[in-house]
Amino acid sequence: MKIYKTKNYDEMSKKAAHIIASQVILNPDCVLGLATGSTPVGTYKNLIEWYQNGDLDFSQITSCNLDEYRGLSGDNDQSYRYFMNHNLFDHINIRKECTYVPDGLDKDSDAACKAYEEIIEKVGGIDLQLLGLGHNGHIGFNEPADEFPKTTHCVDLTESTIQANKRFFENEADVPRQAYTMGIGTIMSAKKILVVVSGEDKAEILNKVINGPITPQVPASILQLHPDVTIVADEAALSKTK
Repeated sequence: MKIYKTKNYDEMSKKAAHIIASQVILNPDCVLGLATGSTPVGTYKNLIEWYQNGDLDFSQITSCNLDEYRGLSGDNDQSYRYFMNHNLFDHINIRKECTYVPDGLDKDSDAACKAYEEIIEKVGGIDLQLLGLGHNGHIGFNEPADEFPKTTHCVDLTESTIQANKRFFENEADVPRQAYTMGIGTIMSAKKILVVVSGEDKAEILNKVINGPITPQVPASILQLHPDVTIVADEAALSKTK
């Protein structure tokens, strides 16, 4: 596990973007696993800037996103498809038909999850998976549990996640109660994993991820077993890690 300490969020974002850019330059037709949330936004902004400056070419890249809310269409401004379009895809030359997100409108959850696993297999697996880190150690929507879920699955969102998300919706009743997410096994099958973490509020959980026991109660702790993990975190996030 490689750990890079940066001074702040902006430096973290630039360092993470450099790692992704290197992957794209060295392997122009690679498969990127992408994440949503506030932490990766700065990373995406750097990638957009470098593309617009002519330094990056995404024309042969394929992407697979970690997760999607169940019940939201891709044009809903709170869906993760919309997020990715707005924060990255609309601003680079990636082929939209080669960007994959779980189908939030498929009412058959088993079929939706099976179909997404088949997509990942069809594109040859993920070369580099970008992850954020939740306050309770979740990655994707894999919340603390009694076991590590293996493949893409439908999850019931925790009350804390629902409460955290309600600020994005007109009222609490509109907040999705379920989501589709890659499983821990799916994430761990990526050849490389890049984790971005920022802020003092993530310091305690990041220390558990790096130094604590491997347990499904801290889902990201499983990353200790992956052969190629890079964590890019700012000083605040690493303040409790020795």
